[in-house]
Amino acid sequence: MHLSFSRCQIGLAEDKITAKPVSLRGSIEFMWASLRKQLWQWRGVFIAAPSVAGIVIGLWWAGWLQELELAALDQFFRWRSAEAVDSRIGIVEINEQDIQKIGKWPLSDQRLAQLLTILKQQQPRAIGLDLYRDLPVEPGYQELVKVFQSTPNLIGIRKVAGDAEGTAVNPPPVLNELGQIGANDLVVDSDGKVRRGLLSLGTPSGEIIPSFSTMLALIYLEAEGITLEEVDAEGNQYQLGKAVFTRLNQHDGGYVRTDVGGFQIVSNFRNLRQGFQSISITDVLEGKIPKDWGRDRVILIGITGESVADNFFTPYSRGLVSRSPGVEIHADVVSQMLSAALEGRPLIRVWSEPWEILWIVVWAVVGATLTWGQRYRGGVTARSPIKVVSLIFVGGGLVGGCYWAFLNGWWIPVVSPILGLIGSAIAIMGYLAYNAGQMRRIFGRYVNDAVVANLLETPQGLRLGGENRQVTILFSDLRGFSAISERVSPEMGVRVINYYLEVMTDVIDQYQGVINEIMGDGILVIFGAPMEREDDSQRAIACGIAMQLAMADVNQYNETLNLPPLEMGIGIHGGEVLAGNIGSQKRAKYTVMGSPVNLASRIESYTVGGQVLISQDLLKQVGSILRVDGELHVHPKGFTEPITVYEIGGIGGYFNLFLPKPEADFVVLGQGIPIQYTVLKGKHLGETVCQGAIVKLSTHGAEIRTKKSVELFSNLKINLVTGTGKAKGLGDIYAKVVEELVDSPTHFGIRFTGIPPEIAALLSYLRQFPSD
Repeated sequence: MHLSFSRCQIGLAEDKITAKPVSLRGSIEFMWASLRKQLWQWRGVFIAAPSVAGIVIGLWWAGWLQELELAALDQFFRWRSAEAVDSRIGIVEINEQDIQKIGKWPLSDQRLAQLLTILKQQQPRAIGLDLYRDLPVEPGYQELVKVFQSTPNLIGIRKVAGDAEGTAVNPPPVLNELGQIGANDLVVDSDGKVRRGLLSLGTPSGEIIPSFSTMLALIYLEAEGITLEEVDAEGNQYQLGKAVFTRLNQHDGGYVRTDVGGFQIVSNFRNLRQGFQSISITDVLEGKIPKDWGRDRVILIGITGESVADNFFTPYSRGLVSRSPGVEIHADVVSQMLSAALEGRPLIRVWSEPWEILWIVVWAVVGATLTWGQRYRGGVTARSPIKVVSLIFVGGGLVGGCYWAFLNGWWIPVVSPILGLIGSAIAIMGYLAYNAGQMRRIFGRYVNDAVVANLLETPQGLRLGGENRQVTILFSDLRGFSAISERVSPEMGVRVINYYLEVMTDVIDQYQGVINEIMGDGILVIFGAPMEREDDSQRAIACGIAMQLAMADVNQYNETLNLPPLEMGIGIHGGEVLAGNIGSQKRAKYTVMGSPVNLASRIESYTVGGQVLISQDLLKQVGSILRVDGELHVHPKGFTEPITVYEIGGIGGYFNLFLPKPEADFVVLGQGIPIQYTVLKGKHLGETVCQGAIVKLSTHGAEIRTKKSVELFSNLKINLVTGTGKAKGLGDIYAKVVEELVDSPTHFGIRFTGIPPEIAALLSYLRQFPSD
């Protein structure tokens, strides 16, 4: 007993131990299933965002977005409000009138010496001579040399790097010996605009030359006790007062593999739009300069006249106009450095490459998420106003955010993220549009194309409600399919019915009918809704005739499957119905409702295989082009008065379709075939089993003798009888009572609607040998 108890304990312990891994595995599977569900729900985002981001990053890396980013930066400069004119800067300009008054160019050394002497008397902190003076310009050279030697705050220029505009230019020799030289080279972007400033530049021999603007700014700041200090050993950052200058890299901001030779910064222009306080050289030479105009200022001397061609495009330029003189650009760089060092005015800073790549990815995700999240709102097409408005709002926020960052000294790319935002949204919309097309094709298998178009492409298409419409309604029902489906596999049954529906759908589409519903092997077709045409009634009847003619194709297909032929009955009626979207907000259906629909269904119930029955009203509408093969007087259930329906054998006119006329081929049997039958009540068997005999036989029908009368148009289930019971091994015959024989009340005529192959072969034999 003790051993047995211990084993029980061990078994329990093992169960407890093994239960944990099972529970853990179940949790993992549940988590994985939940994750897969989330991934599937957001599949559009996971596909579109990385793909679009990769494309945009590729375009950005290839440099194809550089000019767009630079143009966006220019626009930000133009949007920014003007700043106060920097009073620390003054320009002595040489304009066109000055050049004409001087009489010849360049300015002589004598006049230049006179100019510098006058400016020295103003006691400026620095004087910048933005004129090339590598050779003497007589007269007055020695006088100019003396001025150069006696002016320690005077900075001359040299052109260090040759470019398309010209070759390198040497500095004035005297100033070069005194170390009072700066490089006046300007960095021009591929579109011809100046957006970058130089703090220093290396010569071909390896010598580092401060820029013209840097020299002037440092002289000014020296009086404030501010000097340039190196922040890192590699020389990529310098501290100047409150500012830290960082060297521009070749992929910073909107630039891609740009030439970043020297120490470059992105210029945060200050006064190019409104200019600086300036005075012409003529006024200075003629003594018209105001007293103390230049005191404690940085004074730059340069050419503004168009004829000398020292003008450049800047972010403020529009098209090929509004160029800025080089002296003003140098003055603006000086102003930027002074404002940054003394006042902390922001310099243009940029993100590193990884952050810029992440920035693009983030906005691609935003665009994809925004569009995908609204895919079931306002439709799925790219024309959805909700999506467009949302994208405009978010895109405006992106631009506004980048502009706000620009105002605070950050150059954040704006074009590439906008492309990511819009591109991912377009990708999602394209995917949704593709799915909508697929949905429309799939939806079209259940609803006619006209209904799909009405639902998807009209403003009122999806609204609940309806309207009164004059329509023609066609009901069709297949005879004999139930018997076949009981004898074949479900797959074969579906194959047969699908082929039948495919053939009928093609015919209905040809006559522009709308398949409103497929009810098993029955079809409800509407003519006149949602699109109304003048000949709806004619097309409905022609469609019914064409459908009956198409049954030959269906039965030929059945013959290849060794299956018996099928027949179809069609009932058609027209009238005013309620047509529209019926249902709830969650589920609705485009359909028609009203007594004409019910009557069309009742008319179809009176048909036998191969028949097309129409109402009297419809016969009056269509007129003489119909071939009427017969008429029936019936009293449909739910209607107070009897009606007359007409069997249509064809339609002339434009359609010219006719059915072959049935032939009466009844054969009198030598002795009756005993049967038992039951009247069908709707889809259910009646309780009474009646006895009778088949006394006449034709290809499609028979005459039955019985002791009990049967109501006209009743549906019967018939079985052959051997002895006193149902014949074994033989299936059920289905038929409709189509005739009451007045001269013989105990006799009535039937039309077969479904016969098993074995019985069909037997009856065919009996027609050939009736005496047997």
